[in-house]
Amino acid sequence: MADYGIRAPHGPDMTGTHDPIHSITENEREIFKYLIRPDDSYDENGVYWADMPLAKRVGFVSSYDAAESKRELRAIGAMMKKDPLSPVGWYMRNCVIPGAGLGLEGYVLFSIGNLQPLFAAPGAFDTCWGSYKICSGTWVEAVTYLETSGIIVGQVLVGIIGDWLGRRWGLLQDASIMLLGLILLTAVWGVTQQGWVIGYVWSLFIYSVGVGGEYPMTATAGMENAVGSGKISTKEDRLHRGRKVTSAFLMQGWGQFFNQAILIILLLIFHHGSGNPPYSHTSVQWTYRVSFAIPAVGTLWLLYYRAFKMKAASKQLDAAKKKSHVTGYDTQSLKLTLRYFGPRLIATAGGWYCNDIFFYGNKLFQGQFIKAIDNSPISVIPNWNYNLLNTGVELCGYYLASFLIDNKLYGRKTMQQIGFGACFICFIIPAFDYGFFSKQGIHGFQALYFLSSFFNQFGPNAVTFLVAAEVYPTPIRATAHGFSAAFGKLGALTAAVLFNYISTQVRFYVVPWFGLAGMILTFLFLPDTTGLDLKEQERRWHYLRTGREQDYHGVAVHPKHLSLWERFRGVGKYYDAEADYRQKIDEMRGEWEEVQTAKAMKEDENVDFEYDSAFSSDVSTYFERTKGGVSTMGSERQNEKLTGSDSDESPKP
Repeated sequence: MADYGIRAPHGPDMTGTHDPIHSITENEREIFKYLIRPDDSYDENGVYWADMPLAKRVGFVSSYDAAESKRELRAIGAMMKKDPLSPVGWYMRNCVIPGAGLGLEGYVLFSIGNLQPLFAAPGAFDTCWGSYKICSGTWVEAVTYLETSGIIVGQVLVGIIGDWLGRRWGLLQDASIMLLGLILLTAVWGVTQQGWVIGYVWSLFIYSVGVGGEYPMTATAGMENAVGSGKISTKEDRLHRGRKVTSAFLMQGWGQFFNQAILIILLLIFHHGSGNPPYSHTSVQWTYRVSFAIPAVGTLWLLYYRAFKMKAASKQLDAAKKKSHVTGYDTQSLKLTLRYFGPRLIATAGGWYCNDIFFYGNKLFQGQFIKAIDNSPISVIPNWNYNLLNTGVELCGYYLASFLIDNKLYGRKTMQQIGFGACFICFIIPAFDYGFFSKQGIHGFQALYFLSSFFNQFGPNAVTFLVAAEVYPTPIRATAHGFSAAFGKLGALTAAVLFNYISTQVRFYVVPWFGLAGMILTFLFLPDTTGLDLKEQERRWHYLRTGREQDYHGVAVHPKHLSLWERFRGVGKYYDAEADYRQKIDEMRGEWEEVQTAKAMKEDENVDFEYDSAFSSDVSTYFERTKGGVSTMGSERQNEKLTGSDSDESPKP
């Protein structure tokens, strides 16, 4: 098109067809840039970080991350000047308390595998748990199976309840069930040892149901707390959402660590300062019952905290339901999630399944791997010491994952693929020369085992927990996470059953290929949400619900944030940065007009005025000055209210 020079001045728009973006002042433009194109995701020219050439992208991300790290260090320094212990308090509030349920779960759940060798040790309950002379071997083995089954039930059940009744009720239910289970585990006994085993198994099943619910509830509540329920996105969400969730998740590792340390201390106390067998019934009983009583006290506190201090846990879910005019369980969102995000379930559920083959296979049967390292099976103490060391290695992986999971140059998808690949290598190397590694190459075997533990945490174990909630919309997030986690626990059940029928060397032949399968599923079907503003995902979801997929042009359909399968299907073809910029201003205008109308007519005293307070006077002045401009959002919102198109009928794709 030819350029005919400077445009002629014109008067006010009388037709309502002039695009008001052309009349924006420089100050107003800066305000919109701050709201729509924040400097942590866009450069000074308004270019999204994922649209930059590779060299410029590396420079932009590295520069901003370095500045953010300096800002956080200065903030920590300022906190310590006022109170040297204030960073500890901050960590407790933001990491320990949100992850307390998973910490308690990690403590109890993994103690089951730690206690079984003690029960079967000489002098303890070896005729029941070891040789099965007075107890049924089926019931003893059912400890593992019913534990995993209870977790699966809890993950599916509480995932649905969390989306139906709200996050807060799911969190309360989890804590209540876990408390009941711990009381039963601490007090259970029987007239015979067989009766004790049966009571122990079912007490563990009850506890495991509560444990299962912790997965979807902690992930969704922690993520939505980071995102917030407001309309304006926050830097905390964009830069630190993954760190916030994984910092809560890694409390599971601390639970395992403290469980093993406490078991060692208790056995030394009740066994007269010696860890060597034979162990008496009394010392074993006191050791395991006190070890369960400790987390029971913590779970009681957790129930109190969730009941009285987390009353707003469902705030974002309630806002999403209100926007969609939904009460109860959002079945419409479930259908749309399967339609638009079905392949993502293959990645989150399938990836979790592959991960749990590694993770729970190691945890449930690591004693057999350690026998190759320490050939002293009589005492439980050497195995427990190696468990403690292995848990310390895992904690290093947990923390490194939380530090790098939000880095745009590494992030979720790369971390998961490298983690799966490293686990594959660590298991495939000894698989084809197990005789050498279990004897002459014992130190190499030990190094590979610890490396596999490290990369499992610094990889799929941390990432699967996060993305199983992150890649789905709010109304169905807990259900999708619960389903993915439950499918993952089938991997644990697979390991528990399969490993009973194959030798240790054959396990090394079988397990590595699940790492390779996890890499492939991640590569094909998992989108990379690193650096993605989840408010954008919710914007896209609103367009999907109203049957306007083609009208959304934001970064949620940027190829960087789509899976390979979604890019192949052409989902990213609607991405248009400039059209999205105009569209966001249009949406903000519609919200502003809605608020002004409600104010004037006083239709609802409880109307949400969040935009009114979030916008500066310049933005309000701009909307006021350009009232006659093009705006589609206002009319669309009115149509939604009149027709109920956002909830009554399934939109056509």
